Amino acid sequence: MEKIVAGSLRKVPSADAVLLAWPMACGSAVAGRTKALEFSDGVLKVEVPDAAWRAELQNLAPRYVAALNRYAKGVSRVEFVVRRKVAQSA
Repeated sequence: MEKIVAGSLRKVPSADAVLLAWPMACGSAVAGRTKALEFSDGVLKVEVPDAAWRAELQNLAPRYVAALNRYAKGVSRVEFVVRRKVAQSA
């Protein structure tokens, strides 16, 4: 299955492939709480729910980079950004 997915991702533009590969690289539990935002100049930006998640995932970033590069080439770093809270109107 991984071989089929990797082959399919090689057919799309690199930036799109990295975004699509994020859930496979991090697993379903992490993918359910995060969102791959953009990929540029080797850096994948991923939105996380809070600072605790950012700190925890930052420790796993080298593993994520290696996993992402199995699906799409050119990832040098993953940067985690905390989700902005949307102000609710009264």
